[in-house]
Amino acid sequence: MSAETSHPGRCFCGAVEFTVTGAPIAMGYCHCESCRHWSAGPVNAFTLWPSGQFKLTRGAEHVGTYAHTAKTERSWCKQCGGHVYARHPGANLVDVFAAMLPSLAFKPAVHVHYQESVLPIRDGLPKMKDMPKEFGGSGEVLAE
Repeated sequence: MSAETSHPGRCFCGAVEFTVTGAPIAMGYCHCESCRHWSAGPVNAFTLWPSGQFKLTRGAEHVGTYAHTAKTERSWCKQCGGHVYARHPGANLVDVFAAMLPSLAFKPAVHVHYQESVLPIRDGLPKMKDMPKEFGGSGEVLAE
């Protein structure tokens, strides 16, 4: 994927639009309780981008943001309630649900926070107890 490749995304109603450019630094599944509650699902498929590769292109006035913790600011459309993205300010990263990027070929490489899993997934991918060391976790891999 070249640095010029862009992928558009939007909220459920289309009032908020954004673009990510280049390649994500990571794609995978998060099993933490926070992501499960936010996504209303048993697991969250994520794509992680450097902040400079994410651009809000329409509807900034419709974006609501909530910071459950200092590590994550989750944003949604105030018109339809559709999720848009989550910023991780301390890491200078933006997390976009994989489903929000229909033109991106989702190629998950890891499961994170697998110790909190409520839906075991046997897919051969590494199952991190929490997070990789380079992202502040233990780096411990759990058995599938």
